[in-house]
Amino acid sequence: MTIKRISSGGEFEAKIGYCRAVVAGGWVHVAGTVGQGDDVTQQCRSALGTIEKALAEAGASFADVVRVTYMLPDRAEFEPCWPILREYFGENPPVTSMIECGLIDPKYRIEIEVTAYLPE
Repeated sequence: MTIKRISSGGEFEAKIGYCRAVVAGGWVHVAGTVGQGDDVTQQCRSALGTIEKALAEAGASFADVVRVTYMLPDRAEFEPCWPILREYFGENPPVTSMIECGLIDPKYRIEIEVTAYLPE
């Protein structure tokens, strides 16, 4: 089995020792991804943009995503993201989980992790 590692050049990749995504056995595993911006919706859209680039480099798209995990330090901030998430996943909804937890830096309001199956 061939393994392909995809880097986005994010600051934590080098600090922690991970890559944005790994393609293995027909699956694309995208690491938890935070975005830039002043509020949760800006960060959500930014994180999805980074994820979209990683998926494209792997040969996949949001239509191929089968699982999403959302992590937020305040669950009350999840609902404002729903319209954005429907925009990206609405036609092909994946299974999802939302976890309320601390993130790596208090400035981050949402972290998103996805798993996709490569199209045949």
